[in-house]
Amino acid sequence: MFLILALIYLVVLNVVAYVAFARDKAYAVAGTRRIPEDRLLALAFLGGSIGAKLGQMILRHKIRKEPFKQQLNGIIAVQIVALAAVFAIAYLG
Repeated sequence: MFLILALIYLVVLNVVAYVAFARDKAYAVAGTRRIPEDRLLALAFLGGSIGAKLGQMILRHKIRKEPFKQQLNGIIAVQIVALAAVFAIAYLG
């Protein structure tokens, strides 16, 4: 049951992250108020990193903004290491 709830959480959060990137891109094109970068990064940090990275790549949004790009890639790297550690502990321990 926990795995199903965790999967639902991750799917929803990744969709939300992608939609946030799409909305921010639309706001940037329209020249209106934007979604703060810390909010976009928070969505990635909380588990929406796949949706955030897809939004960045597909929409070509925030691809030249170097501090943001490095921070998003750092979040993804930390999540990969944490996931590998969890699997190592679960299956090798």
